[in-house]
Amino acid sequence: MSTLSLNLQAQPLRYTCGVALALLLAVMALRLGTLPAVVASGFGTLTLAMVMGIVVGNTVYPRLADSCAPGVQIAKQHLLRLGIMLYGFRLTFQQIADVGISGVAIDLATLSSTFFIACWLGRRVLKLDRDTVWLIGAGSSICGAAAILATEPVIKAEAQKVTVAIATVVIFGTVAIFLYPLLWHEFSTLFPAMTPEAWGVFTGSTMHEVAQVVAAGHAVGPQVENNAVITKMLRVMMLAPFLLLLNARAGKSPQRGKVQFPWFALIFIAVALFNSLHLLPQAWVSAIGELDNLLLATAMAALGLTTRLSQLGRTGFKPILLGLLLFIWLIAGGGAINLAAHYLLA
Repeated sequence: MSTLSLNLQAQPLRYTCGVALALLLAVMALRLGTLPAVVASGFGTLTLAMVMGIVVGNTVYPRLADSCAPGVQIAKQHLLRLGIMLYGFRLTFQQIADVGISGVAIDLATLSSTFFIACWLGRRVLKLDRDTVWLIGAGSSICGAAAILATEPVIKAEAQKVTVAIATVVIFGTVAIFLYPLLWHEFSTLFPAMTPEAWGVFTGSTMHEVAQVVAAGHAVGPQVENNAVITKMLRVMMLAPFLLLLNARAGKSPQRGKVQFPWFALIFIAVALFNSLHLLPQAWVSAIGELDNLLLATAMAALGLTTRLSQLGRTGFKPILLGLLLFIWLIAGGGAINLAAHYLLA
């Protein structure tokens, strides 16, 4: 039997191993998430899945990485997108319309201001190179690592700079998962206008990754989670025009296949619109919801498995500082944008 045949036979096993590991952690997180002590602590099941993934990823997983890495990547990317698309079965057109114009305006204001501040601070103050600044700015202002990876071929950035930018997203996006549920209680007390629905818009318009938004919203409540996901998907769909503008700014001719539209975000909207017609039996919708919880928890566990604490320490001071300053802006400035939009567009 040829080496090629052996590789083809071995490859499915590698995918199965990684997916199975992430799935096992997800099932454990879902079971633990029902315990009264865990429920009382305010720990969402998705956050719990990520924490378990981080623990395993920095202890046992390095010895399994060669066998499991391809499957873990599938869980982190493709299962997450499938989970987000199926999340549309929890929503209706009316809920999307409620976020509507104000959500788009908030996303645009947050995205543009964050990227502008990244360019100004990174280039003028911290004296970082253009590619590093643009990568960190894209990750902070749009959708985390996905935006960074989409920006990389447009500006032809070096692999090391991509890694540095992704590290900033991992650090502060992970912090946000735990911080936002805590901030909710403070913000809602200080600002009566910050209802659960409004907090969901704030979460979706200011947090880095789609998975992080789902986890942070889930930890607070279903109203927050729903609005957070809708707002985040509207923000994700801004990635394609952002890349086109960035490509023009970089002075490079467009390259076919390099600027791609995030179709999973559009499918998410289409699924929610289909769900608004109430064509499926409620039992089916409930079953899809259970499957969706499992997919999202599996993706969060995979995200934790690939988070290397040792690598984060080697990122460098200035990129981390830029990521921190943008993180602070997303909370403070993003909060101000959300409150201003509430009063002006209400």
